[in-house]
Amino acid sequence: MSAHMNEETPLLKRTLTSSESQIKNSKLFLAVFSAVLGNFSFGYSLVFSSPVLPQLKSPDADPRLRMDTEKAAWFGSIYSLGAAAGGLGAMLLNDMVGRKLSIMMSAVPSTIGYMLMGGAVDLWMLLVGRFLTGVAGGMTAASIPVYISEISHKGVRGALGSCPQVTAVFGTLALYALSLVVPWRWLAIAGEVPALFMVVLLVFMPSSPRRLLSLGREQQAERALRWLRGSHYDTQIELSAIQHSINTQSRVTWSQLATPVYYRPIIISVVMRFLQQMTGVTPILVYMEPIFAKSKVSLAPKYDAAIVGAVRLFSVAVAASLMDKAGRKALLYTSSMLMFLSTLTLTMISHTTPCPPGPSPPNLTMSLNYSPHNDIGNSLEASSAGLIPLISTMVFIFGYAMGWGPITWLLMSEVLPLVARGVASGLCVTVSWLTAFMLTHAFTHLVDNYGLYVPYLCFTVVCVVCLLFNAVCIPETRGRSLEEIENYFRTGRTFTIRRSQSTAQSG
Repeated sequence: MSAHMNEETPLLKRTLTSSESQIKNSKLFLAVFSAVLGNFSFGYSLVFSSPVLPQLKSPDADPRLRMDTEKAAWFGSIYSLGAAAGGLGAMLLNDMVGRKLSIMMSAVPSTIGYMLMGGAVDLWMLLVGRFLTGVAGGMTAASIPVYISEISHKGVRGALGSCPQVTAVFGTLALYALSLVVPWRWLAIAGEVPALFMVVLLVFMPSSPRRLLSLGREQQAERALRWLRGSHYDTQIELSAIQHSINTQSRVTWSQLATPVYYRPIIISVVMRFLQQMTGVTPILVYMEPIFAKSKVSLAPKYDAAIVGAVRLFSVAVAASLMDKAGRKALLYTSSMLMFLSTLTLTMISHTTPCPPGPSPPNLTMSLNYSPHNDIGNSLEASSAGLIPLISTMVFIFGYAMGWGPITWLLMSEVLPLVARGVASGLCVTVSWLTAFMLTHAFTHLVDNYGLYVPYLCFTVVCVVCLLFNAVCIPETRGRSLEEIENYFRTGRTFTIRRSQSTAQSG
């Protein structure tokens, strides 16, 4: 019997390989591009407040729209509140109307929100518009990765799975670049374009084959899969695998959640999402230009923000290439250390930088010790010191995008049990966005009362906690089978399944 199975295994592998070799990815790539335009819009809307707030807080702003500290805090943070609502709403919509329609529906709050902000004549229009774009961002962040994973095949799933994050970074960079040349109202009008373009393209894209099979629409699922894979692809093997997965899926009970195999990975995922936000990445991105204005950076804040956006794009590309080569824990250690060193540097700089600046006292010794050489030396020292906040912020963003940004999402997909993934993902999304809301709202008040020193000091402490949490609680999952990971959470021991056994099982 065993010998017979061993003879059949190469035949099965040859069948799958020949089937995979007939796959045409062009239409799949088009479908993924259509969907990730929603992530582009998400990245754009997340940092919309960064170039807009300095203009709305200036004395030249429209009196009806001028913001003080409290109003600016709400304008920056209410996006996260909308994203929490949108993420939870998308979880319900994903099951009710499907992934594709959920993504398309996100264009409604996005377009209305940008129209309100672009034509704002009162403060409530700005706040409601910002909240609605947050709802759209939460919907896309929850729906698009699921849609991409369900329409992709295993040969490209890893690469396409990183597209949502990369596209969101492109959206952020696009906003920073446009803000250099476009007034803030036109920034809002431009924000409507990606979402509308996304809807037009998605009309012509297929629904998820998994979604169609779960509704009992076998013929539509077969047509959708053939459209995605190419006309010469044998769809029956993949459709059978999807149907088997649907048939064997069960729901988790409350008594099961009390066992370590369920609650330990859920707690680790939730705490990771909490710590991810507590590192301060959201307030730093949302308030980047006001932060640079207070940090006495030698370049104009709007140029600093664009430079950091470019660095973020580069760091996401680096992280994507290292994800499967280096271990998860090694990248998290590197990420935590880079963020710790950068926030510590920012803490020390902001502690020595008065905020807000007061009038300089008269220098009584100036007339005695003045020389042109001293003046040149002081100006060079000031300009080099003015670059330190920019460089430190670039290091922070690079460190975050190398580890705690993408790996938090990756580990969730690896450690969460499949039957509990829907509930656990919803819990993680809620914790993440509510933490971002509270932190983003408090950040403005902390800076106004104490300067940048206090929030940066808090972020430094959190980075130390991230290091310790990674060392004690997070398992290394690279190269491990799902059985090994599940066994780790069940027993609390190190991985006890031998590599040869897991390799044989995966084969």
